Amino acid sequence: MKIFQREQRSLFGEILDWMLTPLLLLWPVSLALTWLVAQSIAGKPFDRALEYNVQALAQLVTVQNQRTVFYLPQPARELLRADDSDQVYYQVRGPGGEVLSGERDFPLPDEEERPVIGEVRLRDAEMRGLDVRVAYTWVPIDLPGAEPALVQVAETREKRSVLATEIIKGVMLPQFVILPLAVLLVWLALVRGIKPLSQLEERIRARKPDDLSPLDDRAVPLEVAPLVSSVNDLLTRLKHSIATQKRFLADAAHQLKTPLAGLRMQADLAQREGSSADELKQSLKQIGRSSVRATHTVNQLLALARAESSGKTLPRHPCDLAQITQEAVRDLVPRAMDRRIDLGYDGAMPQAPGVVVTGNPTLLKELIRNLVDNAINYTPSTPSQPGVITARVLPDPIGGVVLLQVEDSGPGIPEAERELVFQPFYRSLGTNVDGSGLGLPIVLEIARQHGAEVWLEDAHPGATPPGTRAVVRFVGTVPAAAAEEAAQAAL
Repeated sequence: MKIFQREQRSLFGEILDWMLTPLLLLWPVSLALTWLVAQSIAGKPFDRALEYNVQALAQLVTVQNQRTVFYLPQPARELLRADDSDQVYYQVRGPGGEVLSGERDFPLPDEEERPVIGEVRLRDAEMRGLDVRVAYTWVPIDLPGAEPALVQVAETREKRSVLATEIIKGVMLPQFVILPLAVLLVWLALVRGIKPLSQLEERIRARKPDDLSPLDDRAVPLEVAPLVSSVNDLLTRLKHSIATQKRFLADAAHQLKTPLAGLRMQADLAQREGSSADELKQSLKQIGRSSVRATHTVNQLLALARAESSGKTLPRHPCDLAQITQEAVRDLVPRAMDRRIDLGYDGAMPQAPGVVVTGNPTLLKELIRNLVDNAINYTPSTPSQPGVITARVLPDPIGGVVLLQVEDSGPGIPEAERELVFQPFYRSLGTNVDGSGLGLPIVLEIARQHGAEVWLEDAHPGATPPGTRAVVRFVGTVPAAAAEEAAQAAL
């Protein structure tokens, strides 16, 4: 039963429903119980009067000349029947069932009922179409072998009904006043109780769009404090996210500004009158390099945005990390060969025990490509001393982890900068490499979405150059039995 039925749930209506619905449902039950109690209370004094009358009549049953007789003087008979509201009936039956006095059509007790001398009993019956209350008793007859005589007195129930009705009125009429008053008080109490929520709503609506400061939780009820705390946490995260996005956009604009400015300058030089063929060729070459750099930066920006926005919505299933790593390395072999770099894979084979992780294969491949691509960018290579890059997948079934490693023979990254290189657009000092500075931030974001850890370390500690080893530690490895499923999914 819903008193306040709405398409949208209302806290006020829900509480009011739960408070008033039981009250309104129990009220008719209260009426019925009150009526039964009133009937019982109203009947007790009249039952006692009936018992007194039947006992008085029983004393008038005597034995004379070996005969059972009953004598009730006329004045006493009239007094017995004198009643302004109800009809009074009586009957006296002798040992043989003969009617000694009173109404002959008086209803008899149940035939199965066993007589008990001197005990007054009560029952409900019907006489001449009227509901009556009957008091009856058995009187011993002092004759050999004689059955007891039966004395009965009955009266209609008018006085009882009137008294029960008066009791009902006395009890229930105040409730007709109290019930609406109670509903009103409940309504007012609820209005007052949810007033802090309305005030909180007004405070939130009055805020400026750029106001992300925490809400004041000192003026809210204790029950609402966790909600306000959660909203404040959300505002803090949102504020941090917006600040990060603003900083990211500013950095992206700065990074794109340089190649675009170079494009414009080279285009102006190419259009200048009197430019020789060599100058025009050099300008076009610079335009090509600037466009490649701008394209690479845009692609990395899109990759980072895709990793941040879709990582939690893309489907995840068991993935063979060894197989994905081999595919990513194979895709980048031509680029490594152009740089005269020895790129290879040295680790667990596909479908080996412990190489399966739960994740999104597209994002995992993007992570590996960025690690290898970053290593290619920063690994010097000469014909006499070619650069070396090695990718590995090292499972640890006992520890329940899988390690992905990409190490190179480059100059390494100073320990003080190893946290900084995961920031967008950061590049180590002293490097002269064309890049966007987004590769490692993409790796960090994808790893974070897969519950993995990322860190950098020296590939060859103590050597010169030390090289760099990027390590991604995946937790919660899928059992080896899932390797076959991962292989089938990859196909």
